[in-house]
Amino acid sequence: MPTDHKRINGPEVSVSYNIYSNPNSEEKYTESNISIRKDGRAHNKRREIFLKTGIISQAKGSAYIEMGDTKVVCSVYDPREIHNRNEYSTHGELFCEFKFAPFSCKKRKIHQQDAEEKEYSLILKRALEPAVCLHEFPNFQVDVYTTVLDNDGSSLAAAITVASVALANAGVPMFGLVTASSMAIYDNLLLLDPTDSEELYCSKNSSTSGNHGIIMQAFLPQLEQISELFLVGNLNMENVINAIEVIKQANKDIYPLLQQCLVRSVFKVVKETKYKEKEAKEIKQLD
Repeated sequence: MPTDHKRINGPEVSVSYNIYSNPNSEEKYTESNISIRKDGRAHNKRREIFLKTGIISQAKGSAYIEMGDTKVVCSVYDPREIHNRNEYSTHGELFCEFKFAPFSCKKRKIHQQDAEEKEYSLILKRALEPAVCLHEFPNFQVDVYTTVLDNDGSSLAAAITVASVALANAGVPMFGLVTASSMAIYDNLLLLDPTDSEELYCSKNSSTSGNHGIIMQAFLPQLEQISELFLVGNLNMENVINAIEVIKQANKDIYPLLQQCLVRSVFKVVKETKYKEKEAKEIKQLD
């Protein structure tokens, strides 16, 4: 069998780590206990968020986010001329790629993009485009790559949020930052920032009223505009309207966190620049 030299190959025989996990500790929801969240959160409370920029040194800008056990990293690279484009374009483009790491999900993912990842890539692009000043780099495109390292629910919302921060960290001109949140709906129950088990249960199991599904909303808090809305399932309009308002407020609440993260990254760059200038001045004096 030919060897793929483009990637590091693992051992020929391996054992899934899931066989060592305690089956009794896994989240198993039923219609009677779906209202009780396993991590003790209230229905309208999201998981704690950790956010950091400058993770990938080779990229123009990068960011990393943790939402509970969901971990996503994003890298943004310098604008490059649009490939295979004959006519001149007055507006630039975004190339967005969403990818699950092979080890990120319970069922191992393949290295090539599947249908779900391609769909999420298009959603990621539509969510970010309204926030980017595409007229500032005509006939060029900016590449945005997001990789889910660990999927425990709301991975698409996390990818949109971290990609927005990575674009700002790369110095791409933007109208504002984009925040995103997800909500799982089962009957009249609204679960903000659902885990992987909650998403699976609400999307696969029908409620008594037939009202169940997932909603993801991307939002620009500065402009009070929704840049993308993604729905899956069988949902009535009343629940959708209520969910949109709850998600909108959740997106506004996490916006200061993104601002603080970017301010810290700017202070870090300024501090490093002053240190290098001071060091160069001392060396010059010694010479």
